Amino acid sequence: MYEDRKAQALASWHKLMEKPERHMNAQEQYEELLRLAEIYFREGFIDRTERKQLVIKATRRYAEAVEGAIAATGL
Repeated sequence: MYEDRKAQALASWHKLMEKPERHMNAQEQYEELLRLAEIYFREGFIDRTERKQLVIKATRRYAEAVEGAIAATGL
């Protein structure tokens, strides 16, 4: 049961990272990914190392989005 809940939580997290909700901008997506990682850690679905890995993935995705936006404006 625990493994099913963990797998479902991580699948939801990765789905949000790959395909954010329409109304979300990059910053909102990043903040939500961090929030979920913290919730999953507090609820015991993931350990400290897994939380750190999720934070790193979210941060990289956010950095890519910001770099893309800057490149699109020609700055």
